[in-house]
Amino acid sequence: MADRRPSSSGRRPNRPAPRRGAGQGRPRAGGRAPTAAHRPRRRVVIGLLVSVVLVGFLLVGVFPTRAWLAQRDELSARHEELAALEQEQDAIEEQVERLQTQEEIERIAREEYGMTREDETAFRMLPGAVAPVDLPDTWPFTGTDDWLNR
Repeated sequence: MADRRPSSSGRRPNRPAPRRGAGQGRPRAGGRAPTAAHRPRRRVVIGLLVSVVLVGFLLVGVFPTRAWLAQRDELSARHEELAALEQEQDAIEEQVERLQTQEEIERIAREEYGMTREDETAFRMLPGAVAPVDLPDTWPFTGTDDWLNR
């Protein structure tokens, strides 16, 4: 038997290639050689298979992931809104507690409604007098300042 180990150069020894007839490819299990008509059909089948796998990946992987990311963003926005509403509610509760004290009730009654206690006298200050209008005595202002200063 011949030595089948590679030579020192790393190459296999030269062997003559088996001869095949024209147009014959590798023989199939059934004994028939593939024809030129089978090759385009095989390409179409492989292309269809790749397309189906790609669409399956999109349906299983990409679209649910996009929906999950959108829901996560919506959830974080709602958490921020909830935090703001809770802060506003705390401020309103503090205001309610403050408005229920006697000091705050008295302050509002005095400032907004002008109320006084029984032993106090309220004085109201009238606004100051308006300065008289001083127009020249020439036409078209003749007599107008008397009418405005009434």
